[in-house]
Amino acid sequence: MSSVGTIALAVGGALSAFAAVAHLACIALGAPAYRVMGASDRMVRAAEEGSARPALITLFIAMMLFLWSGYALAGAGVIAPLPLTKSALMVISAIYLLRAVAFPFLKTLFPANTQAFWLVSSAVCLVMGLVHLVGIIDLWGVL
Repeated sequence: MSSVGTIALAVGGALSAFAAVAHLACIALGAPAYRVMGASDRMVRAAEEGSARPALITLFIAMMLFLWSGYALAGAGVIAPLPLTKSALMVISAIYLLRAVAFPFLKTLFPANTQAFWLVSSAVCLVMGLVHLVGIIDLWGVL
């Protein structure tokens, strides 16, 4: 029988993988997808102009999200254990949660991103961070 922690980390892994695929879709679909996702006008224009910069930034984010997905799935026992799984999951959860609550500060650093981008991405990060945190606490009682 699966525990709450195992299910939470499996869901967290699936959410991270889905977010990674959404980022890859932006690369494949181009400027219209960046616009729908709330990217800044500068990013959208760069994608329209065929600049590699938006794709490279987005690819890096997708790679990190796939890596984080792997760690969550390893923590859930879905795939083989990865090095430093517990520590990595604590860092990943902290990053998601910090990203969720730090958006007012981040907004000043990236003022061109839309309000919708900040609200939606922050809410998504909050949910993902909490799901990972539930898994960590349930499986290892760490905090």
